[in-house]
Amino acid sequence: MTVRDPQLATLITAWHEQLASERRASTHTLTAYGKDLDAFLDFLVGHLGGSPTPARLGSLRPADFRSWLAHRASLGSARTSTARALSAVKSFFRYLDREGIISNPAIHAVRAPKLPRQVPRPLTADESTDVLALADDPDQPRWVTLRDIALLMLLYGCGLRIGEALSLDVRHIRKAGETMRITGKGNKERVVPLLPRVKKAVDGYLAARPDGAPHYSALFLGVQGKRLNAGVAQRRFRALRTTLGLLESATPHAMRHSFATHLLGSGADLRTIQELLGHASLSTTQRYTDVDAEGLLEVYRNAHPHA
Repeated sequence: MTVRDPQLATLITAWHEQLASERRASTHTLTAYGKDLDAFLDFLVGHLGGSPTPARLGSLRPADFRSWLAHRASLGSARTSTARALSAVKSFFRYLDREGIISNPAIHAVRAPKLPRQVPRPLTADESTDVLALADDPDQPRWVTLRDIALLMLLYGCGLRIGEALSLDVRHIRKAGETMRITGKGNKERVVPLLPRVKKAVDGYLAARPDGAPHYSALFLGVQGKRLNAGVAQRRFRALRTTLGLLESATPHAMRHSFATHLLGSGADLRTIQELLGHASLSTTQRYTDVDAEGLLEVYRNAHPHA
């Protein structure tokens, strides 16, 4: 890594610490973001003909950012890793903007490379943790941030469908103990565990949300005080996906897939997972064995000396 301008080096350290402490990003994400930003700044040394400073970052044009993307393409960087690298750089520029150091709208004009369409897959444990951590957005009202965290916790911690979570009323949580009764497809009821961490997230949101909304009985509210609709929740998830550089297959439903796959990987049996997910047929649940088998094969390929 090139020696940095002292002021810029201090800002990078502060940004990194903020990601770790306030956003609680995983070690994996912190390492990746740090390397991505370093590579971007190293590119700028040659591109600008000198070491970048905060002032020089503030004067970068869209063409400068596109030159960096073209440089990555010339090196053969995968589009997925370039999308993540752009997310890291945007995260740093947002931090500089929030702190009043510089504001450069040019970064927002740069689009990530189109990613190949892939079969929907669950998020890794690290990705799931990062989605939950980065839902804490300082640019939103605090109660909206807590709402988003609570919703994501229910999807990942209880394996709910997005429609099931959004149809919940406050009374469903108030009378819940260690379990919660969910009405799923075909009005079929099932009981799911309500983990203490999930309950704490929901209670924190309820304590912070505004009083007197017209649809106050609904658990999840939009900013107009009505029951939150799926479109708003999905747009929020897309924003998180972009921030983390995840594939398009990372959707709210992927949190439910992750719930099932991580349980399976930890030794839960298919019948139990079937009940928790509310699948009418075991054959629907069995697709998670295929996903988990893919993960095992990947471990095998990476670890076995003769693979």
